[in-house]
Amino acid sequence: MVKVKNKGNLTEGPLFTRIFLFVIPIVLTGVLQVAYNIADNIVVGRFSGDPTALAAVGSTGSLTGLITGFLLGIASGSGVVIAHFFGAKEYNEVSKTVHTAMLFSLIGGVFFMLLGLVISEPALVLMKTKPEILDKSVLYIRIICLGIPAASVYNFGAATLRSVGNSKMPLLILSVSGIINVALNFVFVILCNMSVAGVAIATIASQYASAVWVVLFLMTRKESCYQLSLKKLKLEKRLLIRILRLGLPAGIQSSLFSISNVLIMSAFNTFPTTTVSGRTIAINIENLLYTSLNAYMQAAMTFIGQNYGAKKNRRLNKVFIYSVVQVLIFAVLVCFTISMFKTPLSILFMDPEDPNKELVLEVVERIFNLLLPTYFLCGLMDTLAGILRGFGYSIMSMISSLIGLGIRVLWTLFVFPLEKFNTIEGITISYPISWAITAMLSLLFCGYVWHKLGIWKGARLEKENESKNINKEITV
Repeated sequence: MVKVKNKGNLTEGPLFTRIFLFVIPIVLTGVLQVAYNIADNIVVGRFSGDPTALAAVGSTGSLTGLITGFLLGIASGSGVVIAHFFGAKEYNEVSKTVHTAMLFSLIGGVFFMLLGLVISEPALVLMKTKPEILDKSVLYIRIICLGIPAASVYNFGAATLRSVGNSKMPLLILSVSGIINVALNFVFVILCNMSVAGVAIATIASQYASAVWVVLFLMTRKESCYQLSLKKLKLEKRLLIRILRLGLPAGIQSSLFSISNVLIMSAFNTFPTTTVSGRTIAINIENLLYTSLNAYMQAAMTFIGQNYGAKKNRRLNKVFIYSVVQVLIFAVLVCFTISMFKTPLSILFMDPEDPNKELVLEVVERIFNLLLPTYFLCGLMDTLAGILRGFGYSIMSMISSLIGLGIRVLWTLFVFPLEKFNTIEGITISYPISWAITAMLSLLFCGYVWHKLGIWKGARLEKENESKNINKEITV
């Protein structure tokens, strides 16, 4: 029997504040992860002395997201499995799942590192990357691929910690590794004059620091059911199948989002380099917004997972309502804040002497004029996806995303080329359209899950039993 230290139990106590307090460290962690890429772009854009370096780094984002997003999706599957066992107090199963997941994270990371090294150049060519930045883009992405095993191990470790209620430790790890990343950016780019190679090396160094730390932290949890022991690392077939059954649809869903972004990046690559730079800046700022709202997906997945494992139907209803309400309010507040500061944030990425500064800022403005008023749909879409995954219905989440993304892809391939829509707005509007469709379908799937699992009926029975117990106590 494994030892148990049960501090992360989310099946008891007040929910509204616990969800919010659980989300805040995830938001800050996500912001720090985005800060890696932002630091790369700010340093390379302002201090490399190369006017094409920013576009070279930015043109690779969708492709790296395609690879790492797939592994991140599978990591979320392992988190759901652990949350189910943890909520049901099956602590031996928690331990076995942790060891299976962490070993798989290393194997999968190495495989996708090799795949990325092979496909990076032909993929960038297919994305119509401009000849003047192609060599730099290939160099950057190949170095980044060397850090995929570390990113995989960290993300699986972070998913494990969050699934047992610990969202603070990933924040601490990313805080320190983020400082390492920023410091090395300045060393390699300014002192060593390494441009895109320098920011790439700084990024993977910080990733390996994060991976080592999360492994060491898990290994030292001696009174916890999720303690990691290198001697116990083993791929348990039944658990791996369960992880993949939940994680593969999430990984495919994440990859499909990245594929659609690759297509949209290809569309932007048909515009002048200043437009590519403007979109690169917009993506970096938007990533801050996305990771902030995506925290509610991870929170909903964890809270639903633990309470579903514990068969707490009334709490499942509350998790749904509280998560949706909070993410919509949070989306409005964050979008308003970004709309106020988008110009000064954009200027951080540019050389003050850049003659194309105003053209780039205009591109950022045009993109955000469409995205910010509709971004609450993205937050709602992701939170509903997290709820479905928390129950283990990852395929439903994937199906709704497939339909929404299919429309985005069709728009990019057939509507955008039309003269009327061959503009920045014409390609950007495909995002809110797909978000709205995906959110609507996910909401319908949630209704089906509630009906199929009898959650409404179960919640009524729980309330009736609770009332009966209270009356008995009063009578006595």
